Amino acid sequence: MDLKSEIKKLAKEKDAVILAHNYQINDIQEIADFTGDSLGLSIEASKVSNKIIVFCGVHFMAETAYILSPDKKVLLPEKDAGCPMADMVTAEGLRKMKQQYPGVPVVCYVNSSAEVKAEADICCTSANAVNIIKSIKSDRVIFAPDMNLGHYVSRFVDKEIILWEGFCPIHRRLTSKEVLGLKEKYPDAVFVCHPECNPDVVDLADHVCSTSGFYTYIKKSDKKRFIIGTEKGVLYKLKLENPDKEFILAYDTFQCKNMKKITLKSLYDALAKEQYVITVPEEIRVNALGSIQRMLEVPRNF
Repeated sequence: MDLKSEIKKLAKEKDAVILAHNYQINDIQEIADFTGDSLGLSIEASKVSNKIIVFCGVHFMAETAYILSPDKKVLLPEKDAGCPMADMVTAEGLRKMKQQYPGVPVVCYVNSSAEVKAEADICCTSANAVNIIKSIKSDRVIFAPDMNLGHYVSRFVDKEIILWEGFCPIHRRLTSKEVLGLKEKYPDAVFVCHPECNPDVVDLADHVCSTSGFYTYIKKSDKKRFIIGTEKGVLYKLKLENPDKEFILAYDTFQCKNMKKITLKSLYDALAKEQYVITVPEEIRVNALGSIQRMLEVPRNF
């Protein structure tokens, strides 16, 4: 059976749109209707008329799609595809932190559960975190769950950022020693990294950006060699768009196992059986939606 053809056929029959995060395996990105970051994909899905959204990503991403499109059936092909960083913060834990800092606004990274988003005042992405925190009329801000992204933002704002001590294990694994070694080996290479990397790694970067930012920056650059400081899934599109450029992964196993769980077979099964359905209780959905909408209302530039 030609799974790719069968998936396309099933998606048409079921009136489904297939979304794939930038970190998915190449075959999944190739067959998707839309690829991108988690929030961007959810926004795209909210604009289309399809009855079913198949989100090839991890659990919090499918939740976000449902938050924005509760009238659609949202499917996650692998029910156990989670995010270690998102799991590092709970709604109960965040409520306790809010009690310790009464009245301090909470900014929540979109890489978090619906319950956590519902406890926040406003959400952010890695691309707009600086603008979001600048927009808050307070000199203190609670930031959860990624302390590395929060630390990165602190470089650009004159506010006290109270950090939740969460992190992405995949980005945190990259060390400054490894980067320095690659820079020495490839002196002409440009080092681009994600702000989820450790601060000492960020210090060595020629450019720091979100996953989607990698594509924009590298496409515009006249340089020919790049050290890539994020999950290896971005290489698929980078190579397609820049066949004349060379990409060196910052470390050989820069790969998220959860993001790689979805296969063509599990995507096919998700469509055929309409599994696994992701929903969010309405009260939580409404509160989480408010945090996302407030983020979308913030001007992109200052």
